[in-house]
Amino acid sequence: MAWAGSVDFRMRRVSPAANAMSAPIVYTVAVCALLLAATTARAQSIEPRAYSNAPVGVNFLIAGYAYTRGGLQFDTSLPITDAHLHTSNAVLAYARSLDLWGTSGKFDVVVPYTWLSGSAQYAGETVQRVVNGGADPSFRLSVNLYGAPALTLKEFQDYEQDLIIGASLQVSAPWGQYDDTRVVNIGTNRWSFKPEVGISKAEGPWTLELTAAATLFTDNKDFFGGNTRSQDPLYSIQAHAIYNFRSGIWGSLDATYFAGGRTTLNGTLNSDLQQNWRAGGTLAFPVDIHNSVKLYASSGVSARTGNNYDLLGIAWQYRWGGGL
Repeated sequence: MAWAGSVDFRMRRVSPAANAMSAPIVYTVAVCALLLAATTARAQSIEPRAYSNAPVGVNFLIAGYAYTRGGLQFDTSLPITDAHLHTSNAVLAYARSLDLWGTSGKFDVVVPYTWLSGSAQYAGETVQRVVNGGADPSFRLSVNLYGAPALTLKEFQDYEQDLIIGASLQVSAPWGQYDDTRVVNIGTNRWSFKPEVGISKAEGPWTLELTAAATLFTDNKDFFGGNTRSQDPLYSIQAHAIYNFRSGIWGSLDATYFAGGRTTLNGTLNSDLQQNWRAGGTLAFPVDIHNSVKLYASSGVSARTGNNYDLLGIAWQYRWGGGL
């Protein structure tokens, strides 16, 4: 991706003793490494290392910024075309690694705030929109069902990943900005539920991951003038090829495909079936034992519904607790 070439990713040298301290940090970075990519593009989010292991009791505070341009990234099923929208997304997130009946897991919450401007076509007319406000927050519980036992920080230093199988459930709440007199809003005015399963296999410095999910939606009973809008489940798969450097830096090549999500307005089925591909990349590196930085980008490869968009983001993460 061209943007990566313009960024300086140099990292300071550390002593062998410091490397011994930072070895488990490579994995704790992974726990929340791409929380920010899931700001508001729920079904389209690209998230490597979603099912990695981490020491129990470690807390993560994440703050970051993402910029998008192009189609409608936060509600891909809206009945608009030829969208030319720009969004700036600030995100605050918290996560904690857990001991769930002897296996590792985590709980996370993501609270985004979005600035949006641009235009699109709706019913043959151009509509303009400039708005800012909170986007729908999300809550997720993840558990590693196999291959990632719950470990203390001391125990974790001897842990080496082989095969991990995990599952999660993410819930998005309809608490974001919403105006029923507007077609384009930041919030969606409906709940969504996203169960997911994933598998992660380590081979030397490489980690290969594959996840599959389905996003289920409640009805929006106050859509644009009091109409009722329903949406079929949106199914998605993700694939990641991750390379772990000895310094603690890791990078990944990412791809996702999602299909389904056809909508119904007042009982009338719309022609808006989604069959979209996205690809991207992520680079994360530790600054010290408590801080790390992540850069990420993604772009639409193809989109049946014309809602492609480009995304660039940066995140800072602070870790504490669990013996750090």
